[in-house]
Amino acid sequence: MMETEEAATALAKLGHPMRLRIVQYLVQAGEGGLSVGDIQSLLDIPGSTLSHHVAHLLSGGIIYQKRQGRNLRCFANYDKLNDLVTLLTDKCCVGIDPVRLQDTPIKD
Repeated sequence: MMETEEAATALAKLGHPMRLRIVQYLVQAGEGGLSVGDIQSLLDIPGSTLSHHVAHLLSGGIIYQKRQGRNLRCFANYDKLNDLVTLLTDKCCVGIDPVRLQDTPIKD
């Protein structure tokens, strides 16, 4: 299971509207992913801006890339995305023990 620190890093990397859109497009594209050129066309942004956002997503492990001939393709890292969703929803609606909550230190 994903640790809280790892999840916080992943969420920080997703914390920009353009990066969220990139990940949404990659999830919509499925296992085939999208070429960098396709993503750039969909977003209508300069290549340097796309590179900046892709670098953040790569460093957070949210996406990965593969070179296919002369093309660079991006893919959603479904394992990481699923782990993130699981961490956020794992104990959904089970309630909170107020006594235990007071004894739980918050890590920065």
